[in-house]
Amino acid sequence: MESEQGEITLLLVKWRGGEAKAFEELMPLVYPHLREVASAYLRRERNPGVMQATSLVHELYLRLLQQNRTVLSDRSHFYTFAAKVMRQILIDHARETQAQRRGRGIQHVPLSPEIPWIEVGSPDVLELNIALDEFEKIDPARLQVVELRYFLGCTVEETSELLGKSNATVHRDLQFARSWLYRRLYPEAVKPLMGQ
Repeated sequence: MESEQGEITLLLVKWRGGEAKAFEELMPLVYPHLREVASAYLRRERNPGVMQATSLVHELYLRLLQQNRTVLSDRSHFYTFAAKVMRQILIDHARETQAQRRGRGIQHVPLSPEIPWIEVGSPDVLELNIALDEFEKIDPARLQVVELRYFLGCTVEETSELLGKSNATVHRDLQFARSWLYRRLYPEAVKPLMGQ
């Protein structure tokens, strides 16, 4: 695992230096994890027009290829950036799906079991994106935790390792972020609770 981490960092440095071949060597190392993450998001989706996991990873690949000016210095930075790009792909897909299905009743699947009130392919994903942009201005470090955990599918332990935080800190950051996002997205649901 450690040698793979070093290899990813080395390939990122080469790619940043202009070696296009380094990106081709990098993708087989990161593809299995990215594919697993994409599958986890989309596995339970029952709607026929939903993006497939392979398509999501391939779209990520294409967008990463276009990022020749982005400086990705190490494995942690790569996965954090990949999480942001994957989030944007899901948001773009949700916009497209919403435009195509406006007015139809559709069944949705939660983005994550820990945030079941946000569903893949629903208009809520668009609202979540706006809320995450606001959250980034308030607390960019905690946003990284959210992106790695929910959009890249990293475990708490992997998130801790990538960001150099303890597991307890990651748990606290996630709890804070979930609360903040829920209050931001559903203020009407929070008001009755506060009055009790």
